[in-house]
Amino acid sequence: MSDWLIPYLVFNGNCEEAVNFYQTTLGGESQILHFGDAPPNPDFPVPDHLKNLVMHAELRKDGHIIRFSDTFLNNLYNTGNNISFSLEFNTKEETREMYEVLSESGTIDMELQETFFSPLYGKFTDKFGVMWQVSCKPA
Repeated sequence: MSDWLIPYLVFNGNCEEAVNFYQTTLGGESQILHFGDAPPNPDFPVPDHLKNLVMHAELRKDGHIIRFSDTFLNNLYNTGNNISFSLEFNTKEETREMYEVLSESGTIDMELQETFFSPLYGKFTDKFGVMWQVSCKPA
């Protein structure tokens, strides 16, 4: 089962500043991973000027989680499309099932696939226009 619903906020180049602000204001512990921290991928090269952007960050406090990232390259940033919901599951089967059900009649942004940070990860907008990210916890 997932940790339930986790809001995922996207920023336009100022994500690290936002995470630091929210941590100072709300408390808790944060972790920040930059695009430059990811292993090199010839299919998805990161230009030098974008390596300091935040690929993924989390702020955790009292069992609550908020996730964050900067928008990247060709992803258009518009206020209003900068929030999605993230679901994280314990098994690949649960991840696959939820991906298939929620994405039906929606728009796929990233097919469900193995990544360096998750055994299965996918991203889509459902038929109601809500953006989702689903992933499987690493073993």
